[in-house]
Amino acid sequence: MRAHDESVLREVLPPEDRVIEAVVARYQRVAPAVTRFARSIAGNDELTVRLGSQASASPDEIVIDPGVFQAAYARAAPVTPTEVALTSALHEAVHLIATDFDEERPIPDSWMAHRESLENTAEPPPLAELTTYEWTEPEPTSTEDDQVYRYDDVPIVAAVPLLDALSTVAGPAAQAMFLAIEDARQERKHMAPFPGARSVLSDLYRAAVPGGFAKARPLGQFALACFLIVGDYLDRDALQKMAAPHVALAIDDAMTFLDPMPELEDPWTVGGVALQLIEVARMHGILTEGAAADAPIGRSEGREADQSSIVEGVDAVRVVTPPLADPDSYEQTRQAAQAVSAERGRHGDADQAGDPATDQLMKVSTSPTVYLPTGQSGKLIVTDFPYSFSRFGAQGRKMLQAAADEWGVAQRRVSGELYPLFLANQRRGLRTGFDAGDLSPYTPLLLGGGLYERMFERRDLPNRRSYGVSLLVDGSASMLQARELPNGRKKPWALAAAILGAWTLARLADELQIEFEVAIFNRGFVAAPDDTERSYVERRGRTTGALRRTQGGSAERLTRTVNHYLVKRFSDRWRGAEEVLAGLFWMAATPREAVRETRRNPLVAPPLAMFDKAANVDEFNLAYAAERLASRNVSHRIIVVLADGMTRGSVAALAATTSSIDRGGTTVLGIGIGDDTVQAAYQRNAVVQQPDALARAMIDGVRASLFRSITAGGGGSWWMKATQQITDNTHAS
Repeated sequence: MRAHDESVLREVLPPEDRVIEAVVARYQRVAPAVTRFARSIAGNDELTVRLGSQASASPDEIVIDPGVFQAAYARAAPVTPTEVALTSALHEAVHLIATDFDEERPIPDSWMAHRESLENTAEPPPLAELTTYEWTEPEPTSTEDDQVYRYDDVPIVAAVPLLDALSTVAGPAAQAMFLAIEDARQERKHMAPFPGARSVLSDLYRAAVPGGFAKARPLGQFALACFLIVGDYLDRDALQKMAAPHVALAIDDAMTFLDPMPELEDPWTVGGVALQLIEVARMHGILTEGAAADAPIGRSEGREADQSSIVEGVDAVRVVTPPLADPDSYEQTRQAAQAVSAERGRHGDADQAGDPATDQLMKVSTSPTVYLPTGQSGKLIVTDFPYSFSRFGAQGRKMLQAAADEWGVAQRRVSGELYPLFLANQRRGLRTGFDAGDLSPYTPLLLGGGLYERMFERRDLPNRRSYGVSLLVDGSASMLQARELPNGRKKPWALAAAILGAWTLARLADELQIEFEVAIFNRGFVAAPDDTERSYVERRGRTTGALRRTQGGSAERLTRTVNHYLVKRFSDRWRGAEEVLAGLFWMAATPREAVRETRRNPLVAPPLAMFDKAANVDEFNLAYAAERLASRNVSHRIIVVLADGMTRGSVAALAATTSSIDRGGTTVLGIGIGDDTVQAAYQRNAVVQQPDALARAMIDGVRASLFRSITAGGGGSWWMKATQQITDNTHAS
């Protein structure tokens, strides 16, 4: 039974904190410390630590597979998530740097004698001889093509890597034993200067030991005991109490070879210890006797069974790392082709490798977490809208002007009544000179006597108003679907009308010097600011396939994200966004022509495929927009949300979010396109059925709000009046 002071992370952490993106985000917080640690171990101040789908190591870079972090969170131990994040990252850095078994040497004669004893059941050589040998590596002669080694002055041509040598001598069981004790040796040596991280690793292992021993076969118990003793995680007496009686005796005999392990440096010497431990296991009858069978198949099956016993026993306790998991994983780690890395330094010392799966995983893990007043939270990917839409900007400007005249939202009609009021409001904030504007005849004397600091003063009066407007437009594919017009024809007008409203509002705010932001929101595979149609489709395909292979069922959640595209930020100039918004309008107003243009030249055309049919989660975008708007130094805040359907998250959560924002002093206007369920979530709402009503609804709502605030009149009926006007105009049409 688990002690009261122990915690199981999978029980303590809520589900949203155990998913891979949350685990990676937690790692990112400790990444700089891991990089400094790795540089100190490698003795290389230029070493970089990156995340990637394939663990690998090179002299100047190590790549850590983020999946190893998630595995650590299924462990039981009295540790915190942050401790696990730091320790598992340090653990991976240690093994990726310290693991190198590629050096080729001839197989020593004592090892070959050991092989003969295993095959022929003859008397084995003295165990000490398995690690005490000398060898030299002379220059190759001109008459020999192969590398020549000498052992006891006898030339030997065959030279092999360490893992191949162990397999040749004692089969896969020797390889598994070697990888287990080498794993523990590296941890004991390289993590010793960091007792805090080592104690967390020890807690993880100690908590798993009872279950590991209970399930392990005798050879697995023996290998696990050797691993824990070499790593100094548990002493011999404690381990012998949990092991079977004949395994406990084998541990006694193994101590002769385990005690010197902390002083060993050469992997080949550690390999000799592994052979010694295999021999001890054989002498105590815990090694499968298939190796002595007459048929080769029998020997092979017996060796594979021994390997399985060792791996199952040790892996039940240790944090498995790719370079030491098994020979195949080691080869994949060492020989993995280095993916093209992201721009160096872009994310600091810890960066992601350039594979599409990890790139998407990093985007999700580093994206902001949005918290709703209901207690719910979720990730929201925030990025700039693809600027390739400016390619359609010229066509869009012409169509915008024509549509504005047709739908009655020309710029001069929008700002005409407000401009004088805003001009007066700006002047109210200025006070000049002496006596609120008139220069006193005594001003020169006052200035000369140092009694008056400056001739003109600029003051912000308490009643001077400032404004901020945020516009959110639904960017799902349904906004591009054909809708019925008053004349009975069908046309895809929803997104086009929304963009026209956004364009007109942007020009209004720019003319009145109001801070404003325009954002498009949707749910699907997120587009990058520099994406074209070709790059977006190809990157989506590669990322989806890679995530399905590495993350399984989580791939859908990681690729179909909730996205918030900023077309124009508060800090951006309106001119910089005009072409992009105009191009988006042309695409929305003439989708068929846009598709044909895109097919003709997908290398430069904007990514039309980003408008996915996936359902939106409006409340997260609304909460994030409100947070951005609240950070501005303005006295009056307005948010306009336009969507053609209700959120696919939670209507109750959206209503709670809207109410919370309203109580915070921000006016929220909800406009639904042919969908009256907007009335259930927004206190101030309107439902429109045709394009001219939609554009006017967006503009009149904001204009009425600005007018009411600056004239301090109209009471709470302003939105009702604006809505009634929209309804009247609709019926008149």
